[in-house]
Amino acid sequence: MRRLIEIPCDGETLVATLDEAPGETGMLIVSGGNELRCGAHRGMALLAQTLAQRGVPVLRYDRRGIGDSSGINAGFESGAADMAAAAAALRASGVAHIVGFGNCDAASALALFHAQAGLDAVVLSNPWIGGSDDALPQAAAIRARYAERLRNPREWLRLLRGGVNLRKLAGGLMKVARAPDESGLAGRMAAALRPSAVPVTILLAAQDNTAVAFANAWAKLPDRPNAPLEMRASASHSYAGDGDFEWLRDQLLRAVR
Repeated sequence: MRRLIEIPCDGETLVATLDEAPGETGMLIVSGGNELRCGAHRGMALLAQTLAQRGVPVLRYDRRGIGDSSGINAGFESGAADMAAAAAALRASGVAHIVGFGNCDAASALALFHAQAGLDAVVLSNPWIGGSDDALPQAAAIRARYAERLRNPREWLRLLRGGVNLRKLAGGLMKVARAPDESGLAGRMAAALRPSAVPVTILLAAQDNTAVAFANAWAKLPDRPNAPLEMRASASHSYAGDGDFEWLRDQLLRAVR
């Protein structure tokens, strides 16, 4: 059964959706960015329904200032209290153990705040490590794309024949050259995960720019947690490609069980 619930949080009200199921281990889905709890393409709502049909209770909520919830939207780094309140509500429904799942900056928030919420495990999908204030992808994604193209003789022919947008190429090279250290947020995430020692699974869509940037920064951290990293051959940040949803479902079921 799916029902709407209201959760008090620091004088405001979070509106959440609970998909009930008989399992003792539930999943808390944290929304990313300014996304509603239904998710892109209603993906999180469908995911919750699918997991509940397999015995996993699932709670999704709108962060303060987003969707149906009251309050001011102060960004994902303000979401610790929201996450803790939502986790408490899921436990109050009869769940004994909670696995947190989030995509993009919701994954970043989970890494940073899972301990305050008392989560028992986390699944971090395409974690966000910093923004891009222009139309170009993040620097790490640009570097990876250029490296791939330089290995392809056809790309050299395109360049010689004038088939490459030189202005865009120059812009990309300039962004790589002046790119700041991308390990800042990734380092904070690692530092928050290490002392808690909760099981961590990292899911990445291999051709997604956000995932590429995270993987590049994460690999450079000398003291990162030993977390399994699962890759999906997809460019869809929200797992909207063929077979992506089923892959994500199976990864989450494995994390719960």
